Formats: sequence, structure tokens, C-alpha cells
Amino acid sequence: MAYVDHTFSISDEDILEESYIVNNRPPIKEIALAVALLVFGTLGIVVGIIMTYDRVGGDRAHGLFFAILGGVLFIPGFYYTRIAYYAYKGYKGFSFNNIPPV
Repeated sequence: MAYVDHTFSISDEDILEESYIVNNRPPIKEIALAVALLVFGTLGIVVGIIMTYDRVGGDRAHGLFFAILGGVLFIPGFYYTRIAYYAYKGYKGFSFNNIPPV
């Protein structure tokens, strides 16, 4: 028979004594930031494309700059807004805990 050290084992009584509360409330500040990034990213892309082709507000380099900046803002905004939407709808594998705190 093998020797088993029960000094650091967890029994069923230890598990029942502690209560775990799952907090799945939507993080308002993080979702607001994600939506703001999505909106400003979309606006940056649209304004950048318009500036590039119509040469409004300078040359094409300014339009490309705005389009690239809009893309940089759009990608994380879309990603975290999608996670928040799927967590709100209750899709499997999505939780508000997947959104990092600000």
C-alpha cells in the first residue's frame, strides 16, 4: 500500500465552506470604450477614403493616414464590441470577463 500525505489535501468540507459568487455584470466603461473605438475607427476609415479620392483637406497622404489610423482604432473596437454583444446575448464561450479592465 502506498503512502499518501493528506496534509495539503482539500476535502469536500473545505469546498462547501467557501462560497463563490459569479459576477457577470457588464463592464460599462470598457464597453463604452470599445464602442467609441468602433465609431471613431469607422469614421476615420470613411473620412480617410473620402480624403484620399477627392483630395479634400490636403494631399492623398493625409487621407491614407486617416484611413490607417481609423483601421487601428476599428480593429480592437470591433473585437471587444463583438465580445460584449455575444456575452450579452448569452452565446456559449463568451463572457464579460473576456473584456480586459480599463
